[in-house]
Amino acid sequence: MALDSRQEAALQVVAEKFIAQHKGDAVKALKEMIVLNGHLQERLCRRGGTAPGDAVSA
Repeated sequence: MALDSRQEAALQVVAEKFIAQHKGDAVKALKEMIVLNGHLQERLCRRGGTAPGDAVSA
């Protein structure tokens, strides 16, 4: 996924806010994001009838 400079800047702001919510601990923030994405993927799979991992692309 390629981002243009505007999208990259917006993503940077969101990432910095998310890390700040975790008191500056980037690893803790990343772990929570992975968990949240996993929950979202499970919900999408239940709605769409796909198996976990089917919608993941490299």
